[in-house]
Amino acid sequence: MNWQQDEPKVIDEEMLKQAIEEQGPQGQAGDISKKEGIQYEDVLQLRLDYRNILKIFHLWHFTSLTKLQLDNNVIERIEGLENLTNLVWLDLSFNNIQVIEGLEALVKLQDLSLFNNRISVIENLDTLQNLHILSFGNNAIAQLENVLYLRKFKHLRTLNLAGNPICEEESYKTFVTAYLPDLVYLDYRLLDEQTRETANTKYKYAVEAMQQNELQEQQAMEAQKISNEELQLHKDAFVEFLNGPQLFDSMFDEDPDGEKLALLPGMEALLESYPCKMEALCVQIFDAGLTQHAQRTAEVESFFTCSHEAVADNRQKAAQIAADFESSRRQKIVEMQQITDVELLEDNISSCQEQASQLSETLMSLELQLVDQLEDIFKDFERNISDMVGGFIEYVHTFAQCRDLENQHHEQQLEIALATLEKVVKNELEEEIPDDMAMVSGKHIDCYKDTVTNAVSASHDTHLLKIDNREDELLTRINSWMSGLLKSIHDEEVKRNRKRVSEIRNYVSYVKDELEDMRMSEHH
Repeated sequence: MNWQQDEPKVIDEEMLKQAIEEQGPQGQAGDISKKEGIQYEDVLQLRLDYRNILKIFHLWHFTSLTKLQLDNNVIERIEGLENLTNLVWLDLSFNNIQVIEGLEALVKLQDLSLFNNRISVIENLDTLQNLHILSFGNNAIAQLENVLYLRKFKHLRTLNLAGNPICEEESYKTFVTAYLPDLVYLDYRLLDEQTRETANTKYKYAVEAMQQNELQEQQAMEAQKISNEELQLHKDAFVEFLNGPQLFDSMFDEDPDGEKLALLPGMEALLESYPCKMEALCVQIFDAGLTQHAQRTAEVESFFTCSHEAVADNRQKAAQIAADFESSRRQKIVEMQQITDVELLEDNISSCQEQASQLSETLMSLELQLVDQLEDIFKDFERNISDMVGGFIEYVHTFAQCRDLENQHHEQQLEIALATLEKVVKNELEEEIPDDMAMVSGKHIDCYKDTVTNAVSASHDTHLLKIDNREDELLTRINSWMSGLLKSIHDEEVKRNRKRVSEIRNYVSYVKDELEDMRMSEHH
């Protein structure tokens, strides 16, 4: 039965093992490879063509893969490739793919073939900026505008669109040549100078206009990127939006009482100085936040540098000890294989087992020294970072000055509101005021005083709540960051230590098991 008659398949472990064995070393080298086991992480090239594959699956372990052939199957969707980040060459030709997708992570890809599929739109390739060769031949691409999408790929030199409806356009070749000026080969043929001159003459002004638009878009994107990076820096420092009037604006955004009070005579002058003073206090917190963030970042980097150096130095010592032991052990094994005297062999085996136990003690002792060393480094770091965070928290109490400023504003606002009310009652006010206040008469002046006082207090409470919430948010986030960082460092160290102890035990156990096997075989 040939492959076209088989049932559609999903890539599974059996298929992968078979493909790797077929494509891997043969003969004695192949036998050794099978015995040692297939390490998917080490495979560089994989051919899965002509296997009637419907669904891409089980490829996430092939992280070193650089070349993958999935051509001549029945694949309908591009998926399951997100871990193949080292892929340089990918062939998905002769399948049933309708949409380009699932390739975002393959940023090293240089050669991509989607020849003979059902694709109508060239899209979703933005991250593949290293593409040199693209093949979309024999698809359903009908609009010349698809070519414009490819202008972003500055390294693209070879393009195949042959067999698409787009090729039937009279201006197809000159259009592609004009808008992709760095292209060298189109549809298997070298682009000659005459074609380039014709394309340049016909589309010169249109291309220049597009280049200008692209330049403006690029500038806008770069400006947005810088803005986003700055905002992220401010967020990492926990002081985003404190470098301007944002806090003050938020205080009045949801303050209907404040809006009415702002219409009273005398309020305009009061509100002129208030936002500037509030912004100045916020900027103090903002500047301190960025300074403290830089110091914390330097402290964190210094900690990890010291830790990694300590681990590397310890590892090097342990590796040398293990290498010396292994060299001696192998030589001893060869010698023992020549011994025919049972008692002498037993003495040698016992001696080797004792040496293995001594190795275990030596390596464990070395690991314990590292644990103590890392604990000292961690304690120093914990103390330093706690002091830094504590210092910043002390500075954050500048928010108390914001509250004092708001309290002053509240008192002045209440004074102005009540004074205005008195003038209304005495008919001494010439300025325009809100209609509901203009209707106040002497007989219900006390009632309206309560109303005005309540409005001023409600506005004041709204403002204080905004200040308190921003302070609480900052304090919560920085404390959460510190506790999360310290916990992750501790957890990673526990994981590292357990792994190292397990490695030592497994190796020593392997050595002793081998010696025990030798003893048992001699007895038999």
